[in-house]
Amino acid sequence: MSEWLDASLVADVRKTLLDNPGPVTTSAVAEAVQRTGRVLGSSALLELVTRLSAQLSGAGPLQSVLEVPGTTDVFVNGPREIFADTGDGPRLLDLTLGSEEDVRSLAVRLAALGGRRLDDSSPYVDVRLPDGVRMNAIVPPISGETTTISFRVPKRAGFPFSQLCAEGFVPDEISPLIAEAVTSRANILISGGTGTGKTVLLGALLSLVETIQRIVIVEDSRELIVTHPHTVQLAARQANVEGGGEVTLTDLVRNALRMRPDRLVVGECRGAEVRDMLTALNTGHEGGCATIHANTAEAVPSRVAALGALAQMSPDAVYSQFSTAIDLVIHLRRTGSERGITELAIPTRTGAEGVVMEPVWGRPSASTTGTVNRRALARFEAVLEQKSAL
Repeated sequence: MSEWLDASLVADVRKTLLDNPGPVTTSAVAEAVQRTGRVLGSSALLELVTRLSAQLSGAGPLQSVLEVPGTTDVFVNGPREIFADTGDGPRLLDLTLGSEEDVRSLAVRLAALGGRRLDDSSPYVDVRLPDGVRMNAIVPPISGETTTISFRVPKRAGFPFSQLCAEGFVPDEISPLIAEAVTSRANILISGGTGTGKTVLLGALLSLVETIQRIVIVEDSRELIVTHPHTVQLAARQANVEGGGEVTLTDLVRNALRMRPDRLVVGECRGAEVRDMLTALNTGHEGGCATIHANTAEAVPSRVAALGALAQMSPDAVYSQFSTAIDLVIHLRRTGSERGITELAIPTRTGAEGVVMEPVWGRPSASTTGTVNRRALARFEAVLEQKSAL
């Protein structure tokens, strides 16, 4: 950085620009510099314009980090505790955001860009920024002594199903079965923890859908990248600073059913919308897909029951609908930098005990060989044959 671009100069010019809102142009910065009584050469002035433009319209010093190819997440635990994940796990960066005041100011400004408020009365926020990045921020004292910020960077391009197979994410031994499940219009639920690749796999599977079919996707925040000519993507909206204008996933699922979808897709089931999704998949909307957070395939029914409770559904009602609505659960796991499919399972109703997941195929981790349950596989293949005949 130029010797003239000391912290006090940047702070003074930044304050002037904030007091006089408008585009961060060379002339605007030059005028602000002139008010400080300093003189900058053309190269230093250009450097200052670039830096202030990032601070006032982008993510400040983090903007270049967010734009690094392959970056999936960026975490700010404090002014000097900044981590980035490019696929190999979070790594501490040699970067500083200045002071706690600077970190908080950045979080407040970015929240405002997304139409949300972040202050002592609203100490946390989850918002989608104009460039598609999802930001979650929490300010003290809820977050301790420092403001914390988490960024989730969306993929700029999806992965073809063939690439996931070539990389071992989808093992060769089950890739034909999964592809057949999609083309036969089986209802698929993808489960796994955070960062296991649920959205990546869902996007790849939807790209296998016939081009004559209409896909309607409902998401909390637009993340899915689907290569398909007839796709409609709906995204929920949080309430504005006045508390109005909220559009929930439940609202969108109900509306999507009126759009004559051949395939109804819920990006992630995380609340009461699970009731409407299960109802839709039980009333003729076949070929639907969704994702859900769960530790194992076996834990999925309990997880769905917990979400159903948010919609005032009894466990028995959830299990009854789940066992007939979902044909296949695909579970993903991540260990270090390795991630991929580790389980295929089908639901079986067990009376008063609810639903159990019967393994079709499984492996301990994404880097090991899997084993097949012949009986469950035969059951699932019979389901696919029945659906193909419709």
